[in-house]
Amino acid sequence: MSQHRPSTLLLERQRGVLTIRLHRPEQRNAMSQIMLRELFDALAEAEAGAVRVVILRGSGAHFSAGADLHDMARARSEPIAHETDPMASANAAFGHVCAAYAKSPLATVVVLEGAVMGGGFGLACCADVAIASQTADFRLPETSLGLIPAQIAPFLVERLGYSEAKRIAVTGARFGAEEAYRIGLVHKVCPGGAELEAALAATIRQILACAPGAVAETKKLLRRAQSEDPASLVEDAAAVFAKAARGKEGAEGLRAFQEKRKASWAN
Repeated sequence: MSQHRPSTLLLERQRGVLTIRLHRPEQRNAMSQIMLRELFDALAEAEAGAVRVVILRGSGAHFSAGADLHDMARARSEPIAHETDPMASANAAFGHVCAAYAKSPLATVVVLEGAVMGGGFGLACCADVAIASQTADFRLPETSLGLIPAQIAPFLVERLGYSEAKRIAVTGARFGAEEAYRIGLVHKVCPGGAELEAALAATIRQILACAPGAVAETKKLLRRAQSEDPASLVEDAAAVFAKAARGKEGAEGLRAFQEKRKASWAN
């Protein structure tokens, strides 16, 4: 990672795993414009380095209470100049962060505790794997405040499906970890504490047992599969498979299987 130390995040890197903690505990880790820039930069550096797994979580008792209201008020008070609306620019900055994490070739895991609101709710939907503590309190209050969950809408639909996303958005829903699991927002619910950390560690072990190049290509193919007809993907998918099978990871994976040992990337 770079020598620059972010002011709103805590970064910890260990054996190919980067943990990014949203670190504004007094504000329940509300996402300021500074935090958004630092989240974007942290992911870009991880993708350029030797990181294989990115973990997102919050400092203190909460994941994130969503957008920083002081930043929002400041943007609202600024005049629109040359057809550029500061409020729209601030909102778009969050959208770019969500898009970057959603399409990252790295495996991403989010750990959810306490407040998971608004933008925090949306960011959670961008991760590949979501693990929640029973303390997690999910809220999507935008419509009850006269606002729109604008940037997170695509990720709500992607994670929850159109029907559930619509229900949650139009009711300004609030619910706990068990309902989040029921509707597919999170993949595992734990009491918290040691059990939460054990579930996270198990997930990391499972990811690290998979080849990083294969993970990246699989994620790319799955994203295409959401919007393209299966028949149109046949030839491209076959080419991707053949390239992987003939590549270093494919050769090592098959050899490790035959020799009944772990593949090199799992060590």
